[in-house]
Amino acid sequence: MSSIYKVLTDEEWKHATSLGYVVSELDKKDGFIHLSTSKQLAMTLHLYFKNYMKVILLEINQDSIKDEIVFEEAKSGSRLGKFPHLYGKLLIQNIKKDWILQRNSFDLPKKVLEESEK
Repeated sequence: MSSIYKVLTDEEWKHATSLGYVVSELDKKDGFIHLSTSKQLAMTLHLYFKNYMKVILLEINQDSIKDEIVFEEAKSGSRLGKFPHLYGKLLIQNIKKDWILQRNSFDLPKKVLEESEK
């Protein structure tokens, strides 16, 4: 099984560490935790985090939540494929590794990012 990831803003990460679990406003609204595979990450960053100078990337320990992950078709326009959705809590202890990602000076065009998900 390949790795799955969660991207958070710095504020969301600080909030998660104080609560002991990860949740964003979008996750609350949709009723599940949005996750991405490594193949889906670039487009996720482009679509949802392009206005942030820094984000936190979390690698999830899938073994600890595998029974609560469902791979479902994307419900947004241009995204293709099945995305991992967690129907349960993403506890801090379920995180294998975290990285701080700083915005770089180069962005791939959206067309190239869409191709990477095919």
